[in-house]
Amino acid sequence: MAGSRFVFVGGKGGVGKTTVSSAYGLRCARAGRRVLVVSTDPAHSTGDVFDQAFDDSPRSVEGYENLDAMEIDPEREVERHLQQLRRELGTQLSAVMVNEVEVQLEMAHQTPGAYEAALFDRFIDVMREAEDEGYDCVVFDTSPTGGTLRLLALPELLEGWIERLLEKRKESIDLYERAAIGDRTPRRVLEGDPIVARLEERRERFAFAGETLRENAAFTLVMNPDSLSLRETERAIDSLAEYGLTVDGVVINRITPSPEDHEEGRGARYLRSRCATERERIREAKESLEPPIVAEIEARVREVKGEVLEEVAEEIQLQR
Repeated sequence: MAGSRFVFVGGKGGVGKTTVSSAYGLRCARAGRRVLVVSTDPAHSTGDVFDQAFDDSPRSVEGYENLDAMEIDPEREVERHLQQLRRELGTQLSAVMVNEVEVQLEMAHQTPGAYEAALFDRFIDVMREAEDEGYDCVVFDTSPTGGTLRLLALPELLEGWIERLLEKRKESIDLYERAAIGDRTPRRVLEGDPIVARLEERRERFAFAGETLRENAAFTLVMNPDSLSLRETERAIDSLAEYGLTVDGVVINRITPSPEDHEEGRGARYLRSRCATERERIREAKESLEPPIVAEIEARVREVKGEVLEEVAEEIQLQR
């Protein structure tokens, strides 16, 4: 974990991924690494944690050295993705075809997967620029588990899809040339074909992403000490394994503090009962999950920001 340039923090909605991502980023920055925290949360929770507004460009976090943050707006990325496709197709297709494709693009961007594809393109940009920008570690605060799994599965799925598209395009060009020239010398349409060039560029991007995720990325899941969160974490670990991605650690967040022994009354009885249930879930997690439990973080009364965030950062040991 300590040597991974890219750290992806995932888990079901509401378990505290933003808190863990921000705290881990802070811990790495305090250790002397130059860190970028990247959020895809439309609620802009990272800005709330650091009491500062961020946008889709890295910005220094006020009050902390070596720590930058950015917030990617998923809806904006989908629109940007659509506009880029429109520009590219406008230079490659006839006006009649562009109008027809425009209708298809609008429909495609309303379908499942469009959100993930657009967002993953932005992730690739961030990963490719990280070294040039001098970041030692990039922490991705990702969407709830289902979206994250679809996102991380994209390189493997899209690499194969691009390969098939390339084969079909090259076959189409070959048939066109044979029909057009007969026995004469071929015009080498393939070498200058913009669609082939674009497909090959996409293939290279997805190959880079797939290799980076397998070789230079670490995956951490955040859960709460309850049965639903534990089951979700188990499924996420299995799903990531199907794509050759290993979860390096699990953080158990929002653990209820135990009341003092001398405390009595209805509130204390409730807390003891709740704590007993949570401790059982923690024991079960340690026994049933293959990745190690790398942090057990108690729930705080105050918002996790400032001094409280620094306390949480000290509790996270995402290193193996």
